[in-house]
Amino acid sequence: MYMKIMSFSPFGYEGALVTIEVDLRRGIPAVDMVGLADNAVRESRERMRAAIRNSGFEFPVERVLISLSPADVKKEGAGFDLAIALAVLHKKEHPEYGIAKDAALVMGELELSGRIRAVRGVHAALSTAREYGIRNCIIPAENTAEAGVFSSMKVFPVRFLTDAFELFSKLASESEQKDADVGTDCGFTESFDTDTGAHDRTAELPAARSSECANIKDEPVVFSDFPPQADYREISGQGFLIEALQIAAAGRHNLIAYGPPGCGKTLALSRFYTLLPRLTHEEALTVTRIYSIAGLLTSGTRILQDPPFRMPHQSSTAEGIIGGGMHCRPGEISLAHNGVLFLDEAADFRISVLQALRVPLEEGKITLSRAGRSTEYPAHFQLLLAANPCPCGNFGSTDKICLCRPQAVEQYWRRFSAPLLDRIDIRVALIGPGETVKTREGDADGFFSAEQRLSTAQLREAIADATAIQRKRQGKPNARLEAAEIRQFCPLGEEAERFLTESARRFAFSARGIHSCIKLARTCADTEKSARIQKHHMEKAVLFHRNAGGIHMMF
Repeated sequence: MYMKIMSFSPFGYEGALVTIEVDLRRGIPAVDMVGLADNAVRESRERMRAAIRNSGFEFPVERVLISLSPADVKKEGAGFDLAIALAVLHKKEHPEYGIAKDAALVMGELELSGRIRAVRGVHAALSTAREYGIRNCIIPAENTAEAGVFSSMKVFPVRFLTDAFELFSKLASESEQKDADVGTDCGFTESFDTDTGAHDRTAELPAARSSECANIKDEPVVFSDFPPQADYREISGQGFLIEALQIAAAGRHNLIAYGPPGCGKTLALSRFYTLLPRLTHEEALTVTRIYSIAGLLTSGTRILQDPPFRMPHQSSTAEGIIGGGMHCRPGEISLAHNGVLFLDEAADFRISVLQALRVPLEEGKITLSRAGRSTEYPAHFQLLLAANPCPCGNFGSTDKICLCRPQAVEQYWRRFSAPLLDRIDIRVALIGPGETVKTREGDADGFFSAEQRLSTAQLREAIADATAIQRKRQGKPNARLEAAEIRQFCPLGEEAERFLTESARRFAFSARGIHSCIKLARTCADTEKSARIQKHHMEKAVLFHRNAGGIHMMF
């Protein structure tokens, strides 16, 4: 009766499965551990010893050797406690060696009382175990929700070491039976009640959708509810910006908005999440894995369905934005994968942070390296920037005086390098609130009348149509189209092509800028359900990209 015990080391995005082996031999009683274990893993020897004794078991009096393999992979985190304890107890009960016919993934941190605590990276561990054909998994009860999406695996949530050992013994004894009666696929398992110690059945895990059956082209476009105070109807005088945000949401285009303080930049961009539809199943699985690795999944969260919206502070370091550190944790760009990274007061961020965004914006991923190891995180994020037009904020204003020297304004905008700005499809210049009121003759933009302003629900209608069209046509947002895909999916009418050629010559667009205009025009056409890009679509795209608006600031 022998069963291999596996655990998971959550390094980077991929992580690594680790085999736990125990040998009992003659000698002075001690616990030795080999296999490049870090401090947290080595300390598990004392936690494991105390938890075993306090759970009513006898710790082996022999010399205990614990092997963590592969030996050349550094083992990190406290998630090995439960696996090591089960390996020791199982070896004590069955000292003979045998050929493992099955394996079980075991994760959990032990308290000295024998209670099992939640650990990070359970979603990633289960995903990796499924790829390697491991079906039996024992996890902390507090991580139960994360297992709800793995319908093809036997997942057993446990609360105490005694529960885990009883369950593992049954699994080991019945490992040769394909249809064991112990547990059901993502069903229930017996555990002990926290307070009374009596047997009870944990709640049934929610039914999961198999990722192999997911098809982005068939998934409906669904929006989540939003608080009434976040409605775009409440924003006055910035109809051009709101229209730009609608196009940005429909095609997932990067956007920068700049203008004087108080013009509504932060207010409008901070509500952008209300315009984004829910993630597809495949997108949600990737986002959930990243947040599980980072330890940011709240208790009871099965899967993250809404696009992430990250808004880091201006004091953030390059490591915090890009990722890294001792354990290569994901940064803000990876936490914003399939979602939005909003940098408010973008010019106040460090230049190194702004320049580090260039490669992830282009590649949709980031490679982190540390101590001879590397990992690759996905980083398909939508970048939103909000900034003042100059250090004092009054450049271009007609009713306020700018106190900045021309050299100061030029130096201010040099923080946004040309390669970074070239990757931003939409550029919106805003005017101040006082000028907005003065220029709205007859209240054409509905500055005072909320009935004349578009609500979030109305904006969502065109976004839903455009998103559904893009999913069916190419399976990705327009902003992510490559050059070959642009030629395939973005046919231009004669007038639209002529207008683009003239505009590119007039405004000196780069090759990337021309592609941005075509992708923007494709999104404008999708919002109108037009199969072909017409001239008025291209006119709007050029208007968004060349930065026409309230104040004149050419990049």
